[in-house]
Amino acid sequence: MSNSEIYLDFSPFFQLYKEGRINRSPLQEVPPSLDPKEDVRSKDVVYSPEANLSSRLYLPKHALPGHKLPLLVSFPGGGFCVGGPFIPVQHNYQNTVAKAANVVIVNVHYRLAPEHPFPAAYDDCWTALEWVASHADGNGPEEWLNSYADFDKVFFAGESAGGNIAYNMGRRYSLEKLVGINLKGIALVHAYFWGKDPIGKEPCKDMKTKEKLDKLWPFLFPTTSGLDDPLINPVADPNLASLGCSRVLIFVAEEDVFTVTGRLYYEELRKSSWGGTVEIVESQGEGHCFHLEDYDSENSKAMLGKLVSFLNHQDSPSITAYSSSLFFFVFLRSLNFKKSRV
Repeated sequence: MSNSEIYLDFSPFFQLYKEGRINRSPLQEVPPSLDPKEDVRSKDVVYSPEANLSSRLYLPKHALPGHKLPLLVSFPGGGFCVGGPFIPVQHNYQNTVAKAANVVIVNVHYRLAPEHPFPAAYDDCWTALEWVASHADGNGPEEWLNSYADFDKVFFAGESAGGNIAYNMGRRYSLEKLVGINLKGIALVHAYFWGKDPIGKEPCKDMKTKEKLDKLWPFLFPTTSGLDDPLINPVADPNLASLGCSRVLIFVAEEDVFTVTGRLYYEELRKSSWGGTVEIVESQGEGHCFHLEDYDSENSKAMLGKLVSFLNHQDSPSITAYSSSLFFFVFLRSLNFKKSRV
């Protein structure tokens, strides 16, 4: 194989070449704005001048200074190779979450592989968290965080690769902490977890995708210890029970290739000595990150409702399957929930 030949083809999103370069499909980016449907303001703020990296912040329009709201730090997905906080599906969904949950959101932009091999993405996201923590005493550089964010109610979340990052930021938080931040919980949405060996008796539903994913991680992280590196396989982490929060919410989708690893992580965390509360929500008949494209389906609305409950401390008994909820469907209908468009 010559260096100019495709090594991994994840069309229509990207193709990786043996020589290390990537061909990405063009993605539209949208500016921050006041979303008239959701009544949410957004703006971009630099958190790392050295790397020229920004986060997009979201604030409900009618938030009152001094009335603190939970703070959600979100990490967008994209296979560690594409995407970011500025594309329409991300922007629209964060507007929706900010309105429905009445939270402040920081959606983090991080450097992408393979141009920036791991651990660059993890390092960027930790730098973003350090920047967020610098506002805990009310004297940071960004007024929205100083005036509106409750640093005693901080949550991490992410979908796909962003779910992997959210988990690893929680893992690092348990070891290093961040002065002024109280991490209450982590929401993992179709998280990119993997492993060397088949899991349980259930075969991977998409063997071609499995073969690609087996190759992708070591390609993006040349110094990794392999597919059982705790960064990609949390079940292999000897410090599994040391996660730095008391609540975890795991979303999986029945037709997603990451469902089996998500279930396994749920089971192992639940059985560990961690001592927190973990819940798993399974969307029947759905695929990977379906909620970003189909906002109006009952499963998407139920998923959003569950996240809203999680962010607002409305604890409920642990469940192992969750495809729809009449309560949350009625709740979201009362908000006149409609798909945002840019």
